[in-house]
Amino acid sequence: MLEANGSRRMKLAHRILDPKRIEQISPESIRGCALAVMTKAPRTGHVKTRLVPPLTADEAAALNTCFLRDTAAAITEASGKNVQGIAVYTPIGAEETYIDILPDNFQLVPQRGDGFGERLAAATEDLLRIGFQSVCLIDSDSPTVPARVYSEAANMLSIRDDRVVLGPSDDGGYYLIGLKQDHRGLFEQIDWSTERVLEQTMQRAVEMDLEVKLLPTGYDVDDRTTLRRLCDELLNPNTTDQVAPQTRGFLRDLIEREGRDRIWPARK
Repeated sequence: MLEANGSRRMKLAHRILDPKRIEQISPESIRGCALAVMTKAPRTGHVKTRLVPPLTADEAAALNTCFLRDTAAAITEASGKNVQGIAVYTPIGAEETYIDILPDNFQLVPQRGDGFGERLAAATEDLLRIGFQSVCLIDSDSPTVPARVYSEAANMLSIRDDRVVLGPSDDGGYYLIGLKQDHRGLFEQIDWSTERVLEQTMQRAVEMDLEVKLLPTGYDVDDRTTLRRLCDELLNPNTTDQVAPQTRGFLRDLIEREGRDRIWPARK
């Protein structure tokens, strides 16, 4: 947007929520459900490394940015009176990276913890401490999950009884976990990055006497095979343009520029 003097108005950085300083968090920031995407700043060489090749490191980072924009857009579409979009990010110091990636209404919470399970457990603890009544932790690898699924997850958590909501991925993991209480045991003794993650998480829920609610199955895009599957879905002329438009545009431009063989070879 241009001001009268011709200068461009700078987009403001997102608000950072600090669980240790709850007294400084304004009441309007406290929402029923935090729809929180777990994200690493999309910097070249640090994200989507399993997609290199067929992508270059720069292309992998750009694709990750598209994933974040599409996921954030779906979260924003799902957002209502009792839902807030959050990015749980790493590393600290990368806050300005998200200025042109996430919608203005998103807020940031720093990640903490060493392993992946510790980071999920810490994010749950922090968001509940801030004042959210429930939390959905969402991966940044599933850009085709539609807004209605995030709305369904938030609605499931609005019911009085305690429960865990899971969005299964067809590789044996999950793209979303939703909680109403700080059940740290759901993130312990899990074989992360294996096909046993969902099964083990559901077993922990049974052991903790937690009801499990399942969302529609999705898939993560993290290697050559799933990248091809993504192309099959998004570049199919029968797929609506509303599904992951940023990711679709990136893939379409790349193929038009270099041909499809590098990332989306025709099936024999």
